[in-house]
Amino acid sequence: MSQTESVAKKSAAKKTVAKKTVPAKEKAEKTVKAAAPEAAKPVKAPSSSKKKSGQAFPFTAIVGQEEMKLSLILNIIDPRVGGVLVMGHRGTGKSTTVRALAEVLPLIDRVAGDTYNRTVDQFLEMENDRKGAGKIDPATIKLEKIPVPVVDLPLGATEDRVCGTIDIEQALTSGVKAFEPGLLAQANRGFLYIDEVNLLDDHLVDVLLDVAASGKNVVEREGISIRHPARFVLVGSGNPEEGELRPQLLDRFGLHARIVTILDVAKRVEIVKRRREFDEDPDAFMKKYHRDQLKLQKKIEQAKAILSEVTMDDKVLTDIAKLCMNLGIDGHRGELTITRTAYAHAAFLGEKVVTMKHVKDIAGLCLRHRLRKDPLETLDAGEKIERELAKVLGEAEAV
Repeated sequence: MSQTESVAKKSAAKKTVAKKTVPAKEKAEKTVKAAAPEAAKPVKAPSSSKKKSGQAFPFTAIVGQEEMKLSLILNIIDPRVGGVLVMGHRGTGKSTTVRALAEVLPLIDRVAGDTYNRTVDQFLEMENDRKGAGKIDPATIKLEKIPVPVVDLPLGATEDRVCGTIDIEQALTSGVKAFEPGLLAQANRGFLYIDEVNLLDDHLVDVLLDVAASGKNVVEREGISIRHPARFVLVGSGNPEEGELRPQLLDRFGLHARIVTILDVAKRVEIVKRRREFDEDPDAFMKKYHRDQLKLQKKIEQAKAILSEVTMDDKVLTDIAKLCMNLGIDGHRGELTITRTAYAHAAFLGEKVVTMKHVKDIAGLCLRHRLRKDPLETLDAGEKIERELAKVLGEAEAV
């Protein structure tokens, strides 16, 4: 091969490489330029009223089931009411209503990025108690607003998943024992929802009873000792045909909402129409009820604001005690629950004085599951409560 031919081949090879390289470079530049405007666009944060738009059916769009909706709202206003047990026929919207609750809950403040959703006081109490930990200056703690957590507890969940366990990944990678929080940590200051609660394993029932009583979750395992706040509103739903709840767990629920299949034809038709409309275009359906959602959220916030100003006369409290005595309610949890619920109900209605009218509206929710069971009893629990309530009111009027 001559020197001239060799030079010509090298020159051709360089041109070939150049042809391959230049377009790739230009293509990359074009790609960057095309992507730049997209990256420069500001990402719009979702508004508080549409945290899960297109995912959860709107709370205010649910037809009927007023007992269940009122019970949930009263627990939002005052979590000390003690939770809700929703029992009734399958396919009546129990799970849908609970999951829709998140959309109308006011936002809460927590320490920024905190897994346990702690307030500043809870954060300082837990962190300052650690061995060797220095004192934290409250002024350095940053806060953030988050939606109130609504956590599902599946029936097949293990105790480790519920309570928390050792972080295996961190143990293997760094050799350090670290705690991986569970569902109870996620549900702190929120709602813990158990579907088919009457089928829950007994060992998980025992765990929930302990945590519900103390408001704290204690984990002692694999050389780890952790204690963290776990105050939540327990919400359970189920079908009574599939089994009864253990009496210990049943008593822990503040309210008992009984759900039945709606027999009004017009309402049944409306249920189907709304569900079809939601399935076809969830975002448009959410917009349709956006104003109602905001209105309910504002009403709940106002009720929470005036709750501390609500008062109850001793005469009303005496009638509540008489009602529980006449019904043979064991313990004093009945009076406490009725009192707290009546306060929340009055606040929800924008009233600052609790009357027997408020008590009458919520007495069945508070006492239905606390009555002693008599196999020979033919009178419905709700009717029995109303009858005794009428007697108490009659005695009060006579005096």
